[in-house]
Amino acid sequence: MEIRKANIKTDFEAVWGIFKAVISTGDTYAFSPDTPKSSLPTYWFAESMDTFVAVEKNEIVGTYFIKPNQPGLGDHIANCGYMVAPDHRGQGIGKLLCEHSIRFAKEQGYSGIQFNFVVSTNASAINLWLKLGFEIIGTTPNGFRHVDRGFVDTYILYKALTTDQI
Repeated sequence: MEIRKANIKTDFEAVWGIFKAVISTGDTYAFSPDTPKSSLPTYWFAESMDTFVAVEKNEIVGTYFIKPNQPGLGDHIANCGYMVAPDHRGQGIGKLLCEHSIRFAKEQGYSGIQFNFVVSTNASAINLWLKLGFEIIGTTPNGFRHVDRGFVDTYILYKALTTDQI
């Protein structure tokens, strides 16, 4: 498995395929299931982001972005979003993407990573983030309109990357 920087020109269609498949279920991301393809550059390839893809046997099987969580005085904390192709879930790709993002964040000088919006019913992602050292630091009651379950909570997760924050 190779994780490399994404190229919007050559990787766009594969990333769109993953993005569309993930958001179409309406159960893990705030993006509307009918988000148009034309929005992908803003949501996943913006200038303020570094975007990566996981490649296995010449196929893009996962992707993530990393960016400052906030501009200016909040730019020392990273924010990330991860997606794995549905037919490649359960193979450890999400873990590899997250571990890569942690190393990249440290290399870039971020002092922590914050996930602002993790749907509480996304148990597999939450369990993975907790195993990788993230902590749930907050809850937004009824913060997400799950397509099947109605209103469910969202969590804010955080992981310190420097010893002066631990």
